[in-house]
Amino acid sequence: MKRTVIFTLAAVMLLAGCGDSQKSLEKKALELARHIPDLGNLEQSEGWLTEDFYTALDEMVNLPELTPVLHQWEFWYTAADGSAVASDIFTGLNVEKADATHAKAVIKVQPDDTDYEVEEHTMLMEKVNGKWLLADYDDTLEACSNYIANSRKEQAVREAIGDYLVKEIGEQYLKGDICIPVIMFVAAEEEDDTHALFFGDFWVDWYNKDGDTLNTVSGGNHSGSMTLEKQGDGLKVTAFDQTVDGAGNDRSARRIFGSHYDIYHNIHSNKAVRDAARKEAVRNYCRQHGIAAKYIKDYGWPAVEL
Repeated sequence: MKRTVIFTLAAVMLLAGCGDSQKSLEKKALELARHIPDLGNLEQSEGWLTEDFYTALDEMVNLPELTPVLHQWEFWYTAADGSAVASDIFTGLNVEKADATHAKAVIKVQPDDTDYEVEEHTMLMEKVNGKWLLADYDDTLEACSNYIANSRKEQAVREAIGDYLVKEIGEQYLKGDICIPVIMFVAAEEEDDTHALFFGDFWVDWYNKDGDTLNTVSGGNHSGSMTLEKQGDGLKVTAFDQTVDGAGNDRSARRIFGSHYDIYHNIHSNKAVRDAARKEAVRNYCRQHGIAAKYIKDYGWPAVEL
């Protein structure tokens, strides 16, 4: 069913004058509202955003393992290319300035489908080099900045654990050309300001490259909890409590993972999850190191496309 959307933009701050007529400001607000970006049309929205806002969104979109944090309320009134989904979607448009180069409006979204409640959103505008641009909406800039910061922290953890798995655990196996760790996090617990425990299902695999195929040489599972310590500007694994092989494996896993055991077991026992994580780890490694590979192949099994 096609949904018709009605908007009202209510004044939030009232400062008269400042060089722009109310009509022109309302027109700019309408144009900007139609170009609020989502993950699919960010590039097309670039010319309508301030540099800081676009940079933050762009960096977030290009981070590995992106979990979308952008609001999706723009779905109600814009298509993927930023065009309106209805010819008459704004009524009672009214925007007020905060100062000569900043304006703020509250946007009320009422879908024609009454199953959806009225939503209220905030849009900020900034005048840059004589042109009004979208500076933020619904504190998305802050949300993106937080996401980027958290992603960098996680990447630092992954790098420390990956380095440990390759150098300390990988040394125990028959070596090949390439050693690629697989890290599936289960949980994290902070011990103090400089130490934290990271529980995970960890794997190490060595490969030899043959054309576009990575042939498995050796590898295995090393699940458990790693203690990471802040050292200078980086992190380092200082202890590793891992599950044992054989008959005592489940008992050791229950001891190590404790209240996180069920999550660990669900990950560890699910072959589809493990295979997907392995392929993702290999793809990321190949992309980061400029390795042209399309398949991985375990001995005695058909090659699997990445």
